[in-house]
Amino acid sequence: MKKETKATPLQRKIVDYKKLTDEILSLLVEKYPEGYEDKDIIAFKNSLGETIEAVEVCTDDTKYLVKVSKRLASSMQDYEDSLEDDISVSDEFDEVDEDF
Repeated sequence: MKKETKATPLQRKIVDYKKLTDEILSLLVEKYPEGYEDKDIIAFKNSLGETIEAVEVCTDDTKYLVKVSKRLASSMQDYEDSLEDDISVSDEFDEVDEDF
């Protein structure tokens, strides 16, 4: 008889843009490279009965619901821009003559 193994349930966390880590921002930019659309937004009621809108990203052990706001889109863009800046700076260093 085959033993059934139960998958460990994912932790669920609601995150505001103010508390985003680089890891979560990276996941957001990877999942929504062109930004999120209305179809990506999950709406639910919190314990106070308020409607919350969020987008979902997951790690191996956690499902994050990141609250949607104008600031979230701005934070994602800023993060993506900083990655592009890092890449262009490293490209500049690659072009330097190595015969000093």
